[in-house]
Amino acid sequence: MSSSVASPELDLTIDQLAARTGMTVRNVRAYSARGLLPPPRLVGRTGHYNGEHVARLTLVREMLDRGYTLTAAERLLAAAPASGAQALGLYHALMTPWTQNEPEVVEPETLAAQARVDHDPVVIEALVQKGLAVQLPDGRLRIGNPILVRAGLEVIGLGIPLDQVMALLPDLRAHATAVAELFIELFRASGWSDFVVAGLPAEQWPRMQSLVEQIVPLAGQAMMSTFQEAMGQAIETAMEAEFGRPPPSPTS
Repeated sequence: MSSSVASPELDLTIDQLAARTGMTVRNVRAYSARGLLPPPRLVGRTGHYNGEHVARLTLVREMLDRGYTLTAAERLLAAAPASGAQALGLYHALMTPWTQNEPEVVEPETLAAQARVDHDPVVIEALVQKGLAVQLPDGRLRIGNPILVRAGLEVIGLGIPLDQVMALLPDLRAHATAVAELFIELFRASGWSDFVVAGLPAEQWPRMQSLVEQIVPLAGQAMMSTFQEAMGQAIETAMEAEFGRPPPSPTS
């Protein structure tokens, strides 16, 4: 997060605040009326806004852009009453490791070319039906998880039947969700629950943000390492089932 976002000495009019946070003045006024913003500093009849206002509105906009409700943003801001910058920092710590796979809008032919497969309208229709893509009015596709979709297309391009690849997705998502929930419970047990019980004290927010910043990337590394090990063992098991156990390696 840029230091200018959290800087209290920023001095912005409501028009400048709206432009800086990518909102309209009407939205700023509406969010202020809902209590999401502290009152501005008044000079005569003109309100002046600082970095705290910028941080709060940035958090609201980013959460709304990701599909969260305004109520969810309100709850997060309420949980960090001392500083909107703290709430924004925690949100960034939670989300940053996963933002490399941002949604994309592409032509169907372009998507096929990126996956190095032939364009097939049947495959595109299957992606739409499974909720992996949304067909826009101009014919382009909005892909929520581009890495997953491209990997699936490449698997299909290797000759694996389309229906088998699509049938794999629910199980894949279920297993991934289960693993993610394990790590979330680990995070909650490692300090978050005590933090909540203590009343979300402002002085502990930096420690909680640091915990998130460390545990989330480690979770990804652990998951990848475990998957690689499990895949190796599964391959060995399959090879043994198909061809029998290999002879022992000669000893030196």
